[in-house]
Amino acid sequence: MNKRNFTTVKLPQGEVHLYDFGPIKLHTFQTGDPLADEVFLLEKDHQLVVLESPCFTDSIAALSGYLQGRAVAGVLVAYHGAGASFLPEVPKYATANAIEYAERGGGKALIDQFAAAFGPSFDSGIHPITHTLEAGPVTIGGIRLVIRPTAEAFDVELPEINAVYTHMLGHDCHSIVAGAGHADAIIAQLKAYIQRGYDLILTSHYTPEDLKDAQTKIDYLTHLKAIAAASPDGPAFKAAVKNQYPAYSGEAYLDMTAAYFFPE
Repeated sequence: MNKRNFTTVKLPQGEVHLYDFGPIKLHTFQTGDPLADEVFLLEKDHQLVVLESPCFTDSIAALSGYLQGRAVAGVLVAYHGAGASFLPEVPKYATANAIEYAERGGGKALIDQFAAAFGPSFDSGIHPITHTLEAGPVTIGGIRLVIRPTAEAFDVELPEINAVYTHMLGHDCHSIVAGAGHADAIIAQLKAYIQRGYDLILTSHYTPEDLKDAQTKIDYLTHLKAIAAASPDGPAFKAAVKNQYPAYSGEAYLDMTAAYFFPE
């Protein structure tokens, strides 16, 4: 499946890219919000399963309108726990560690930061989880999924379309990298994706990507570690990375990465 083989549906806020896998369709909602989030909808036999939630009120309204009249079997809430006004009557699924992350951990800290930064346009309500997921296979809405817990929440393998969902990739975008150990963990994860031969890698901050993009990210992370090791402080690190990757987006993520590599 080519990552550019889709049709586009414009919404009042953002747009949906629709991929046709035959028995399954993949709707990818580019929210167009200040965080450039992405939400994924898997459709099979006229039922949908949603991966992640939009968090801004305009995005919630736009996607809710798109889903009007469609049957939604459940929402998997992994790394984006905010946006509780989205589909409040639909079952919500998460692992125990994802619940902890959203309600009390690093996810909650981010939600509080975004609420302070964006005000009422950001829905800071945390989704109440109705079904706790365990590692391994699960079927929701007739769609087979494989839950892979991570340090913060969980990734989702989608065997019926040979794809995987994870939080961040972005082959030409900076990511939040919490030090050299975290970079090594991401590299190992991406190498496993390459070994498994996924057609698409879905992430909640970028359009669908492929294995060439995964290798590009591995190279970036490897270089990022080397730049950090050679830098005396955070500002020098950021300057060196921006010099090497001048066209990369996500400078706010680079700021966060520098704070992890060079804590005050």
